[in-house]
Amino acid sequence: MSGLVLSLFPGIGLLDMAFEEAGFCVVRGPDVLWGGDVRRFHPPPDRFDGVIGGPPCQTFSSLANLVRARGYEPRFGNLIPEFERCIAEARPRWFLMENVRQAPEAAIAGYAVKSFLLANEELGEEQERQRRFSFGVRGAAEAPNLRRWIQPAALMLPARSRTMTQFPTDNSDKAKGEAARYRQRAVTSSDGGRNHGRVRLPEAIRLQGLPPDFLADSPLTNQGKMKAVANGVPLPMGRAVAAAVLAALVRLDAQRSATDPLRWAVQ
Repeated sequence: MSGLVLSLFPGIGLLDMAFEEAGFCVVRGPDVLWGGDVRRFHPPPDRFDGVIGGPPCQTFSSLANLVRARGYEPRFGNLIPEFERCIAEARPRWFLMENVRQAPEAAIAGYAVKSFLLANEELGEEQERQRRFSFGVRGAAEAPNLRRWIQPAALMLPARSRTMTQFPTDNSDKAKGEAARYRQRAVTSSDGGRNHGRVRLPEAIRLQGLPPDFLADSPLTNQGKMKAVANGVPLPMGRAVAAAVLAALVRLDAQRSATDPLRWAVQ
């Protein structure tokens, strides 16, 4: 089971990659990285099974207040309404919106929506990163909670070295320093992709779960590559969410077929 999926705010397509691996055919919408503007984009109705995307998070980021304190506003304002508009126009069966923890969940008339938080460390990954996902289903009384299909890797896998949950309880200065250094391994583009030497591009690519030669042939500068990589969803996290979406759709199909097989067959 798969389907045709529209990707909004695709960036360099890390979330797209995960859904493509899961069997979906992903069509990328406009993005500022390639000179596009979602505000001028109008998707055709009833063509896409699903829509995925992560509107710019600067407005809701914990660093936004620091930017404003210096007399600036985040370059990209709240574009969640544009995501919601595209959903209303495209009328997909389902959608998935990704953003930072502080962002609100998407709200579109005719869609039941449920949001949840997912931390990269829960999947057994080294990088500390938490995102909010909103999953919406058209015409449903209640949207499934995707978290039920995401099994924390820490419960299944042998202990990995230096994950956040594996630091022993140690309040010594040395232990605090080690924990602080680890927490800096989160890949971020908040300083324009330079990261002040904390995480270099090869390390950022590795922490995001990408192959070492990712973007090797891209014409972007190293700073541009760093910013593009940092703005994406970690590939392991994307894979976990894509698999959960598949599982939820299978369950929805089974439920609807059981309640009204003829109506569902002709939709």
